[in-house]
Amino acid sequence: MSELLFDDVFKVENIDPDGKKYDKVSRIVAQSEKRDMHMLLDVNTEIYPMNKNERFLMALSPSLVLNTKDGPVPIQDKFEYIMHGRLYNITNDGSSEADLEVEVYASFGGLQMMLTGHASHCVKFAVDQKLFILIRKIES
Repeated sequence: MSELLFDDVFKVENIDPDGKKYDKVSRIVAQSEKRDMHMLLDVNTEIYPMNKNERFLMALSPSLVLNTKDGPVPIQDKFEYIMHGRLYNITNDGSSEADLEVEVYASFGGLQMMLTGHASHCVKFAVDQKLFILIRKIES
């Protein structure tokens, strides 16, 4: 049981920017609305189609059960698309700490995610951390 490591609303800016490489998977390019984070994410679009300009809530959590003041709460029923994986790398651009930008890399059974943004939004992440990515589309 735990708390969310990260959550934000994203908007799909582009799909397969380098061309379609796989039949059932697309790479989406998305920008967050609250934290100015940028994300590349591989999605199995055969089971969860995504379109340009679509908005979605994305959360990263080490568990599907959250601790609340009312006790443990399962969260999987609040989302439409869930993958389990491992965070395998965190890099920074080496600039000053005031504007330090990091890239967080995770793999979900071979489907990749790269989350880029200010280091202050990524303090809960650690290399080799197991996590779930949870996604739910939001009406615009």
